[in-house]
Amino acid sequence: MKTLLLGLCFVSYLTSFSQADNFFVQSENFVVVEGRVLNAETREPITARIVYQSLPFGNRTGVINSSSFSFSLFDNERYSIEVNAVGYASAKYMIDPAEANGQNKIIKDIELQHSTGNTSQKLEAGKVLRLDNLIFEVAKSKIDPDSYAELDLVVRMMDENKGMVIQLEGHTDYLGDPGKNMKLSEQRVEAVKDYLVARGIHKSRVKLKAFGGTVPLSRDDTPEGHRLNRRVELRILKN
Repeated sequence: MKTLLLGLCFVSYLTSFSQADNFFVQSENFVVVEGRVLNAETREPITARIVYQSLPFGNRTGVINSSSFSFSLFDNERYSIEVNAVGYASAKYMIDPAEANGQNKIIKDIELQHSTGNTSQKLEAGKVLRLDNLIFEVAKSKIDPDSYAELDLVVRMMDENKGMVIQLEGHTDYLGDPGKNMKLSEQRVEAVKDYLVARGIHKSRVKLKAFGGTVPLSRDDTPEGHRLNRRVELRILKN
């Protein structure tokens, strides 16, 4: 009986050791990328939209709306990462797992140049900026407080460009009643204008236009496709 028990314990030990060994082998198959999004001049954090996807086919993808990011690279695949923030020139990088340190991590801070400064990307009339970090309550026009940082960037951009006149263009997805969608898109751009005016931007510098669900970015019948269609865009009419 003792021999049997010892045999079972030994088998159990080998099984546990094998499972642990497999865990450590599997853990080596991914690399963690961490970093911050910063103003290149002041080194202050910037709330940005960060989109990453595996290369070359984009089988794995993700979106982060924050001033910092953390995601994993799997199976030694390289990834692209694109960073956009209102008032800043966009940035795009390729991340290679070969850059990882001994802890299977890549630390990468991304610095964005203010597009109203002396950069190659000027805010000229006709340019359209998508307010990707603008969030509303579901089916309502109330702005989520997490959106204030991005709207404050719009205020700063207009303060630095005293002659700038913009048009806020509201879009919903194409699901549901078209009339209600049109009304909701009107209410949302009005809410954004109210925010800008309350922070010192003269109302004559902010025009409004609503499209409802008539101009979708995506026809994919997926949650991500519908999310892309629900947006507010900022069109520069004069600068």
